[in-house]
Amino acid sequence: MDKQSIYGLTFEQLTAWVLEHGEKKFRAAQIWDWLYVKRAGDFDEMTNLSGKSIGLLKAYFVMGTLKEQIAQKAKDGTTKFLFQLTDGNLIETVLMPHEYGLSVCVTSQVGCNIGCSFCASGLLRKNRDLTSGEMVEQLVAIQKRLDQAGNGERVGHIVVMGIGEPFDNFDHVIDFLRIINDQKGLSIGARHITVSTSGIVPKIYEFADIDWQVNLAISLHAPNNELRSRIMKINRAYPIEKLMEAVDYYLKKTNRRITFEYIMLKDINDHKEEALQLAGLLEDKRHLAFVNLIPYNPVEEHSEYQRSEKDAVAAFYDTLQKKGINAVVRKEFGTDIDAACGQLRSKQIRKEKVRRS
Repeated sequence: MDKQSIYGLTFEQLTAWVLEHGEKKFRAAQIWDWLYVKRAGDFDEMTNLSGKSIGLLKAYFVMGTLKEQIAQKAKDGTTKFLFQLTDGNLIETVLMPHEYGLSVCVTSQVGCNIGCSFCASGLLRKNRDLTSGEMVEQLVAIQKRLDQAGNGERVGHIVVMGIGEPFDNFDHVIDFLRIINDQKGLSIGARHITVSTSGIVPKIYEFADIDWQVNLAISLHAPNNELRSRIMKINRAYPIEKLMEAVDYYLKKTNRRITFEYIMLKDINDHKEEALQLAGLLEDKRHLAFVNLIPYNPVEEHSEYQRSEKDAVAAFYDTLQKKGINAVVRKEFGTDIDAACGQLRSKQIRKEKVRRS
C-alpha cells in the first residue's frame, strides 16, 4: 500500500478517515493540532494519542516527504529553496520578506505544460501534478525553519505562482487552499492568499463559483491576441475575448479585485501602443482591475527576451495611470540569486546531467 502525506487531507477528510477507521471524532482535532499548531516532526511526538492511533497513522500516512537540497538566501532576505520529492523530482519554493510580513511562493506542478516562451518554469515539461500534501509541506517546511530560528516569525501570505499552472492541477490546489486556510491550523487568511493562472477559462468559472475570498491573478503579459498567442501558447486555446468573458463572470460573481500580471519584455510588449491597448482592454472593469508590471528576469535559454528599460517601464506605467488603470511596478526579490521562477531547478538538473555524462 502506497502511503500518502498526512498533510494532504483537509480537516473534513481527516475527520472522515478517523471515523472510518474506528477512532473517536475528537482524534482528528488532536492530530490536526499536532500537525499545524505544535508542528510535530514525527507521529511519535503526538503524546496524547494512544499507541494504537499512532500505529494506525504510521500504517497509512507519512510525514515530511520533502528533502531540502539547496537554500539560496539573497541580500534582501529572499530565500529560494530547492526541495526533492520522494520520487526524486525537484521543485522550488520561495520565502519573501515584505513590509507587511512574510510570504511564500508555492509550486503546484513538477514542470509546466503551458509553454510560455519567455518562462524558465516551462523549460522542463510537466512530469506530474503535485499532491495537496506536497504543496502544504512546502509551507510547513519553511514555517518549521522559522520556528527553529526562534524569532517568532510566521508566514502570513501565500502566492501560488511557483512552477506549474495551478488551474491545471485544480482539485489538489483547492484542497491545499482549504488546508492552509483552516482557522484551527495554519490559519492563512483567504484575503492573504493569491492563486495565479495563465488563463484556463473553464477553471476561472469554477473558481468564481467557490464561496471564498481567495485572490485571483491572471498572467496576461500581452493586450492583443496576435502578441499573446506568440508568447503564450495557451492564448490559442483560450483567446483574450474568452478570457475576458470569464473575468467578467468572476468579477460579477465575487465583486473581488483581479490582478493582471504583465511581464515587461524589451521591444516586444512594452511600447505605448501596448499600454493603450491594455488600458482599453481593462477600461470597463478598471474599478476591480489592478495591473502588476513585472521586470523580466532574463533566462539563459530564452536569450531573445530581455528586460525592458526603466524609461519604457515608467512610460508604460504613466500611460496606464493617465487612462485610469491602477498599476504598480512590482518590487523585485532575490535579484542576486537564481531569481526567475524555475531557474534554480533547471540549473540543478543540468548540473546533474553533466555529472552523469
